[in-house]
Amino acid sequence: MTPSRPGVTPARDGAIRSGRHRGTPVPDGGARRAGSLASVPRLSEVTAELDALWPPERAEEWDAVGTVCGDPGAEITRVLFAVDPVREIAEEAVALGADLIVAHHPLYLRGTTTVAASHFKGRVVHTLITHDIALHVAHTNADTADPGVSDALAGALDLRVTGPLVPENGLGRICELDHPETLGEFAARAAARLPATAQGIRVAGDPDATVRRVAVSGGSGDGLFGAARAAGVDAFLTADLRHHPVSEAVQQTPLGLVDAAHWATEWPWCEQAAAQLDAISDRRDWNLRVHVSKTVTDPWSAHHISGAPN
Repeated sequence: MTPSRPGVTPARDGAIRSGRHRGTPVPDGGARRAGSLASVPRLSEVTAELDALWPPERAEEWDAVGTVCGDPGAEITRVLFAVDPVREIAEEAVALGADLIVAHHPLYLRGTTTVAASHFKGRVVHTLITHDIALHVAHTNADTADPGVSDALAGALDLRVTGPLVPENGLGRICELDHPETLGEFAARAAARLPATAQGIRVAGDPDATVRRVAVSGGSGDGLFGAARAAGVDAFLTADLRHHPVSEAVQQTPLGLVDAAHWATEWPWCEQAAAQLDAISDRRDWNLRVHVSKTVTDPWSAHHISGAPN
């Protein structure tokens, strides 16, 4: 079965369109406060602020973060936040008139020997450069930031954060629910609050088990089962859960597992990050419009429940 609509849930969609997810954009050519003329920032100024929010040195050694393309001296008036720097996002930025894309995932995580437009990633680069659009990436440095990706995920579900899941590097968050729920009800909360995807939400464990404390980690999280067990939480919400780790986890512990789409668990960060940049723009009197992409770039397009007839 396909998702009911190719986008975010109605409540979050309305929040984006109304601007409630961030400060109100400054009208073109306008001023942020009476008597204070807004200035247009350079790319180098914007990325310096982004690096202060998500320090590059907090990224994993294998990661590829920072500015991918763009002139440091170029003026930036419109920024688009997205999870994936793919063709659809590049085209959206062109249509929007954006000068900068801030993406969570790297374009070239494993490096490359070519940016030829005949290659699908090279085509993205050519589209961006042709239209004077810069690209900046905050990946694992945003995962471990405070606030970071998992804070945004917790916020999307109205959970109260009590601390990091992995204190050594800041990954994940331990959270409390406002009232006890069953594992099934908690999974339904996630399904209602996160953007719609073909995958939806998968659950491992007793759906009637009581849930009071949970761990959340945006993106791939089956490497954090040990930390979740050690934290003594009742459930763990993350993404990209594989068969063998899940099978072993549910045999070993009553920990409930809630598996959402990778993209869906990280998209709330775009809203949070946009609000952070918007606050910086206000403070620095920048004439800067901040946008969050609603384009679903989750790669899965349909979901069918399997099973032969009895």
